[in-house]
Amino acid sequence: MNPSPHAQRAAQHAPRTRTDDGGRTWPAVSVVMPVLNEQRHLTDAVRRILTQDYPGELELVLALGPSRDRTDEIAHRLAAEDPRIVVVANPSGRTPQGLNIAIKASQYSIIVRVDGHSLLPPDYVRAAVETMEETGADNVGGIMAAEGVTPFEQAVARAMTSKLGVGNARFHTGGEAGEVETVYLGTFRRSALDRVGGYDETFTRAQDWEMNHRIRQTGGRIFFTPRMRVTYRPRPDLRALAKQYFHTGRWRRVVGREHAGTLNLRYLAPPIAVLAMTAGAVAGAFGFWPGWILPGGYAVAMIAGAAVEGRGLPPAAWVRLPLVYATMHVTWGVGFLTSPPRLGQPAPAKPGEPVV
Repeated sequence: MNPSPHAQRAAQHAPRTRTDDGGRTWPAVSVVMPVLNEQRHLTDAVRRILTQDYPGELELVLALGPSRDRTDEIAHRLAAEDPRIVVVANPSGRTPQGLNIAIKASQYSIIVRVDGHSLLPPDYVRAAVETMEETGADNVGGIMAAEGVTPFEQAVARAMTSKLGVGNARFHTGGEAGEVETVYLGTFRRSALDRVGGYDETFTRAQDWEMNHRIRQTGGRIFFTPRMRVTYRPRPDLRALAKQYFHTGRWRRVVGREHAGTLNLRYLAPPIAVLAMTAGAVAGAFGFWPGWILPGGYAVAMIAGAAVEGRGLPPAAWVRLPLVYATMHVTWGVGFLTSPPRLGQPAPAKPGEPVV
């Protein structure tokens, strides 16, 4: 008699452990990575995973989107060199779909989410498993340690790790270990992902925050620890940075619409600033000169803030910092304000198409 599909799934994802020389048992871990146009960083990102100082079993599942560069070639070469790498297709190229596909193809009961441009420190997986066992949390994560190479990237990295740039989120700016709303990337119990149905594929952005919210709604805990520190490579130019923050703002408003009560001052500050500066500029243009105080005061605040926050940066990065701050704030705020009501809603069925 053949086992039921439920029994087959339970057997497939049954906890597997390995005992180290000290007698401690370590659970097997699946690392999942959605990949799209990552030829610049993929090899380093994969090697950081495969060389983890972790005594337990480890596999890496790469979900390959339709890249326009040499990403697929690099991924398949890496998979041919190491049997721990599994390659699956992600036809849409979208992050939540890729994550769900990779999770479904993975074997183990602990899931580590990684991006193609994230560089893990050697003890990342060990710290994640130890923190999960110590706290009982469903998802644990750490610091998004932005580090740039070019002067522009260095300026973005400084902005992304300062309260002036991104507010007081611990996964950006650091802080003490404890329960939080969300974390960067994350290491999950598969049982928690199964409980909430995985990533919501309608969220092309902000999918981490949205799923962590659902995990917390079902009684789960999200835990931040500064032990887990991931090197993140910022966007390489102003246009890419503006696009990133514009769409992040749009999708954060979708989360607010879907989950009432989740918007706080940190998320509302950029759109409020955009509205205030726009109103001031319009008033100034129509002859009410005090209106220029609002946009002018913002510009002065960014220059002064950059002068303080940019200490230690090379001069070429320092001079770019005010523009980086303004780009992050304004594009996020504009994205939030212009977020279409139907964004994130399932597309209506075409005539004759069955509704499922």
